[in-house]
Amino acid sequence: MSGSEATAAVAAGQAAGERLRITEIFHSIQGEADAIGWRTVFVRLTGCPLRCVWCDTTYSFHGGEWRAIDDILAEVAGHGAHHVCVTGGEPLSQKRCLILLQRLCDAGYEVSLETSGALDVAAVDPRVRKVMDLKAPDSGESARNLWPNLAHLLPHDQVKIVIASRADYEWARGVVAEHGLDRRCMVLFSPVHGAVQPRELAEWIVADKLPVRFQLQLHKLLWNDAPGH
Repeated sequence: MSGSEATAAVAAGQAAGERLRITEIFHSIQGEADAIGWRTVFVRLTGCPLRCVWCDTTYSFHGGEWRAIDDILAEVAGHGAHHVCVTGGEPLSQKRCLILLQRLCDAGYEVSLETSGALDVAAVDPRVRKVMDLKAPDSGESARNLWPNLAHLLPHDQVKIVIASRADYEWARGVVAEHGLDRRCMVLFSPVHGAVQPRELAEWIVADKLPVRFQLQLHKLLWNDAPGH
């Protein structure tokens, strides 16, 4: 989508009343990526076209509540946090997500977008920090990786690869080398909770001297996937 097309989409969304289907909005600590540890408001949009076998937010696939973007912004402001993370599901499966991202940036927030890498990110506001997955084979969705998205990554963006096995690790190591991902932006390797031991993945990264950042999901350590965190 070109810049003019993105502007047209925003205008169309405004004409349609700027509503999004929302699963939840909550205030917590960011557990991943370069904003880890910061107090953050999470806006979780409903819906996702993927079905990764290890997904921990399947409750966001259906349901939700239609909310006006003005109302969403008001609720976000009420928490008094500087960081906002728009997540899902797959937030870009709702086209008006682009409007929300733009308006959050306009309001002065530090905005991140958690996206699967299966939908086009070209029209995402460049002020947004994209945290974009590349799906490894054990996810069951590696065929959905939209490789042209790599061309739209900016230095402040991040690529995340969730690893469930040694085979996933070998795939991820090859992808980083083939596409020079570490020269585009930060690359994050994260173990699937309960599938790969964190120490094991860390030792693989060290042994291979990979130019990637190991990460654990801080929120799982703090709250063990309790709702609202």
